[in-house]
Amino acid sequence: MATPKKHVTFVWIYAIIAVAALLLLGLGSILVHSGEADNNRNLLAVGWGLLGTAALIVVSLGVALPIALSVDAARHAVQRHQDEVLAGFNEQLQQVCLLLNLLNENQLLSDRTKTVAFREKDRDAVRRAVQEEIARQDWEAALALVNEIETVFGYKAEADRFREDIAAKRDEIVQRQIGEQMVAVDRCTTAEAWGQALQEAQRIMTLFPNDERVSQLPQEIEARRAAKKKSLQDAWAEAVKNHDVDGSIEILKHLDQYLTPSEAEGMQETARTVFKEKIGLLRDQIRQLVQDHRWADAVRLGETIMTDFPNSRMAQEVGDMITMLRQRAAEETAANV
Repeated sequence: MATPKKHVTFVWIYAIIAVAALLLLGLGSILVHSGEADNNRNLLAVGWGLLGTAALIVVSLGVALPIALSVDAARHAVQRHQDEVLAGFNEQLQQVCLLLNLLNENQLLSDRTKTVAFREKDRDAVRRAVQEEIARQDWEAALALVNEIETVFGYKAEADRFREDIAAKRDEIVQRQIGEQMVAVDRCTTAEAWGQALQEAQRIMTLFPNDERVSQLPQEIEARRAAKKKSLQDAWAEAVKNHDVDGSIEILKHLDQYLTPSEAEGMQETARTVFKEKIGLLRDQIRQLVQDHRWADAVRLGETIMTDFPNSRMAQEVGDMITMLRQRAAEETAANV
């Protein structure tokens, strides 16, 4: 539609120029006649100038119009050729687009076909990968692959079974590791090294911060300590009841590290009675040794009394006579030699 419009515009331009030439020709003729009639050279000059200009325009139109028409015709021919070429190109382009769409659909179909064909192999590969990550104890990687089994392949039940298996194996390994670490705690509690046991518990809690059993270790250690204390208290009460003086004293020495000041004060009277009985027995023993002239044994027992009961009256009595006992023991040794 644009080409005819340009052609019409071109013709009208030449028509307007031709009309302008005719007007100049008419005006020039009028001025020439008027100048000749009036013998006016100026009018003659202007008239002939207009006639010359009109003639020049007419000649120019006569020369330019055929050239312009030829050029315009050539331009129209080129335009038509271009339109034909573009029409053919557009047709070929549409055919190419149709072919590309067909190829794309075939490719999508091929991809879907390959996906269906290799789906089982891909799933088996993911299953093997899950087992490998479990064997390496890389729980996060194993769970990520399990999620892929659910989201990519759509096997939710199988993914849930894998998750349960991973959780069980991880818990089994963690509990075994905790058990290995707990050996140190058990060793310390058996040795009644309660402070060291708590230090070991803190170390294990750092290694396994999310394990419920580990988080209860301080309470468990305190429970063991309380049980040991209760056992010693019961043994003390039984020994006192049976007048087992030596046993009572040994238990009391052991129990002393567990007692609070108020508990120790509550047992003080009973302990004093036990020690009195013990000192009484020692007094009887050393007297018997002196009577039997077993001076060396008397010296050893006397030294024990002074060491174990330094503030007792019995220790003072032994101290007064220890020099004599040692002298008799030396004489006895010399006589036997």
